[in-house]
Amino acid sequence: MTAAANLVAASGPRIEFADIDLTLGRTRILEQVSFSVAAGSVHAIVGPNGGGKSSLIKTLLGQMPHQGQLTLHWPGEREVIGYVPQALEFDRGLPMTVDDFMAAMCQRRPAFLGLSRRVQPAIDAALAQVGMLDKRGRRMGALSGGERQRVLLAQGLIPEPQLLVLDEPMSALDEAGIQVFEQLLQRWRQAGTTVLWIEHDLEAVLRLADRVTGLSRKVLFDAPPAQALTPERLLGLFSVHPRSESLAS
Repeated sequence: MTAAANLVAASGPRIEFADIDLTLGRTRILEQVSFSVAAGSVHAIVGPNGGGKSSLIKTLLGQMPHQGQLTLHWPGEREVIGYVPQALEFDRGLPMTVDDFMAAMCQRRPAFLGLSRRVQPAIDAALAQVGMLDKRGRRMGALSGGERQRVLLAQGLIPEPQLLVLDEPMSALDEAGIQVFEQLLQRWRQAGTTVLWIEHDLEAVLRLADRVTGLSRKVLFDAPPAQALTPERLLGLFSVHPRSESLAS
């Protein structure tokens, strides 16, 4: 498919980060971060722990103040963002089933009243896509880490997003879960969904991403995977001390 054809088919937005600065207290987290995410592409962000990857995502989601310009160019009237966090923190002793969790996350109706008829078909479809439909009655606390991550993936699909933001979605997945994720990634690409994906598995990024940005407080590279993930560039990225600098008094 040509770039022009892919652009026409895109249902997700183009994203432009322009000179994004993020300072918390006296600590600079991000400095002059500028790059673009093509509409309908799978764009990965890689870098060391503490390099500002999750903070950049939070600026995109409106959860952190920042300086600079962040622009989303939506192709149509629908502007739905899905978000899959890195992990789910909750009391595992809670008697909360997968259905209870999905009800709490995906509908306005109180979860204790059960799934609404309006939302249930979408929840059924999302759980089926991640291979968790047969475990919908199980307690969340009884699931493995990989199974909980699949449920997190499912909630990010409701309502159907045009932009999907993923924070290390593969971190807890087993081999079967990784296959599910890769299948989902191909579906999103075919649907023209824009995917912004933080990932530490560089081999997966090399196979699956359209473009990669290396971030360690600053953008160190932004290129197609084969050009970005060279030994020299990765050495430069991961040898940079990621600790955010303190501002001079």
